[in-house]
Amino acid sequence: MIPVHAEAGKNSKSVVGKNSLFRVTGFSAASTSAGIKKGSAKQDLGLIFSEVPAVASGVFTRNLVKAAPVLLDMERMAAGIGRAILVNSGNANACTGALGLKDAQKISRRLSQKLAIPDDQVFLASTGVIGQRLPLSRISTAIPGLIESLTPDGLSAVAEAIMTTDTFPKILSKELVLGKKKVRIVVMAKGAGMIQPNMATMLCFVLTDAAISPALLDRMLKKAVERSFNRITVDGDTSTNDMVLVLANGLAGNTLLDKESSPGARSFGRALEALLIILAKMIIRDGEGATKALTLLLEGARNKEEARTLAFTVANSPLVKTALFGQDANWGRIMAALGRAGVDFDPNRVDIFFDTVQVVKNGIGLGAEAENRAGEVLRKPTLTLRIHLHQGKSRTSVYTCDLSLDYVRINADYRT
Repeated sequence: MIPVHAEAGKNSKSVVGKNSLFRVTGFSAASTSAGIKKGSAKQDLGLIFSEVPAVASGVFTRNLVKAAPVLLDMERMAAGIGRAILVNSGNANACTGALGLKDAQKISRRLSQKLAIPDDQVFLASTGVIGQRLPLSRISTAIPGLIESLTPDGLSAVAEAIMTTDTFPKILSKELVLGKKKVRIVVMAKGAGMIQPNMATMLCFVLTDAAISPALLDRMLKKAVERSFNRITVDGDTSTNDMVLVLANGLAGNTLLDKESSPGARSFGRALEALLIILAKMIIRDGEGATKALTLLLEGARNKEEARTLAFTVANSPLVKTALFGQDANWGRIMAALGRAGVDFDPNRVDIFFDTVQVVKNGIGLGAEAENRAGEVLRKPTLTLRIHLHQGKSRTSVYTCDLSLDYVRINADYRT
């Protein structure tokens, strides 16, 4: 069991497991192997379906190079209604031009016809190699069997089908009580590399039977994403395919949540945020070749923008990340990264800690004994790097990992 975030609320529980633990009223799912992943019979095509029209919300990559499914979904999201999500791994359908967009539209029409639902209520998601067109005929052939296999217990299978370089599926479930009604939220994500989402992660799907208005769901999602997926980085790269999609079908029967003051709205928002924060940390823990998960806490900045800039500059520094891998408390690399962030601050006021071990005070190192104790901290798989600038009252948290030899190997061989 992964611990619930402190703000999740008393009337909720979070679980990690399989099958019935991830049931959400009115949703079914299935996965299959459509031969999309090169030379593999692994599951690579997943379908999530709501038996009734659901309120839909989404957040998408800010990369100017957007994959065909992102472009299609952004257009359809304006209506705020969805019934199905079809996701494939092994092929990003990105940088495929007008033909790639037509391929996405053809797949969507094929699925909507077989499901007998409006085509604009289908959302598509893809992840994998950039620059290659989807195997249209294989996906089209697989769709009828995928629909026949839909089951309320199928969400965990979809979580596995969307994996690429991930080493484990990332799926969580939370049940909470709104009024007298039980509401379930299930979240799943994939992501291990090409992670500085600048909005989300590579792919994330949120399913709930809560009754909630489109406007409130949009606000809650953006807030939760900003505090979770917008705080993580593995390698500083933003994917062409990043998205978070939410479907809320309202079948729990709770009183509609339509504003922040609605009874239960605060609990729902906190639960959503808690789940996405846990998912974000799972992605960091599964960073390609990662051996350490790091929470970087930057305090004492003048404003939030400067805090974010400084924190991400340190978190993305290859020299800082390789020092983490080498278990070397090389605080000089941290100071150097801060200094090139383009933010004015006084280096002579900086304090640096690894967990509770201070290695720098007022910009000066505290010597070999402090570094040796910090080196013991760096042997742990999870740790906190705390930097205090003493310039103001703003602070931020960023989640990152080390950079290992395996990261280079995984990405050097990604297409071969």
